[in-house]
Amino acid sequence: MAEHNALGKKGEKLAVDFLVEKGYDILEKNYRYLKSEIDIIAQKQDVIVVVEVKTRSTPEFGNPQDFVKPKQIQSLVKTIDHYIASNDLDVEVRFDIIAIIKNKLGTKIEHLEDAFYHF
Repeated sequence: MAEHNALGKKGEKLAVDFLVEKGYDILEKNYRYLKSEIDIIAQKQDVIVVVEVKTRSTPEFGNPQDFVKPKQIQSLVKTIDHYIASNDLDVEVRFDIIAIIKNKLGTKIEHLEDAFYHF
């Protein structure tokens, strides 16, 4: 596995642990629809939370959350719409980003709720 893929998988595991610790229920990991994938679908009370995990080893090239582009956001919206329709859910949906910087100095996790409204 390429080093960046391994880092991404570690980041997703850290994000799941972080969310569970904060009281979220994890419904799906790596949920796929067509060519899109949602890293984590979680639920807290009556809110479904779509979580995009961005993991980097350095903030040198910008913050991890800066790498979520409008086309990817559109893709996430279509994918969660499919998930909600398939499961016949009537819930509020929120889009979050968990940005992780992980390197030999340690791990920094930042949880950005309602992240797509801040672009």
